[in-house]
Amino acid sequence: MSKIPAWGALAAPSLADFEALAKIAFDELPEPFRDLAGDVVFRISDFADEEALQGLGVEDAFELTGLYEGVDLGRRSVLDQARLPSTVYLYRRPILDEWAERGDLSLQELVTHVLVHEIGHHFGLSDDDIHAIEDSA
Repeated sequence: MSKIPAWGALAAPSLADFEALAKIAFDELPEPFRDLAGDVVFRISDFADEEALQGLGVEDAFELTGLYEGVDLGRRSVLDQARLPSTVYLYRRPILDEWAERGDLSLQELVTHVLVHEIGHHFGLSDDDIHAIEDSA
C-alpha cells in the first residue's frame, strides 16, 4: 500500500523559499554566464506591480512570471552616468500557477528557466532571440 503524503501539513513555497531557489539556479549557471550577469540584483515578489503591468500592457498579473529592469549590456557605455543596478524580478504566484498547470518540470527547473530568460534580457537578447535559443537547445 502506498503512503499518501500529509498534504494538509504542506505549505506553498514562500518568498524566502523562492529566493533560495533563485540563488541555487544562479549558482549552478556556468561561471562565464554568472560573471557576465555581474551586478544584476534579484528580487522576488508575489506579483508585478501595477506600473510594470501597465507598462508592458499585461492585464492579468498571472501572465508575467519575470521581468528584467535595467540597461542591457549591449547599450551600456563608459560615458553613462551612474545608474541603479539592473534587476531581475521573479514573481512567485505566476510561477507557482504555471508550475501547477504544466506539471512537466520541477519548481526548481521552472525558476531556473525564468531566471535565465530574464538574464538573457540583461545580455541584450529579445524574447524572440531567447525563444530561438531555447528551441535549438
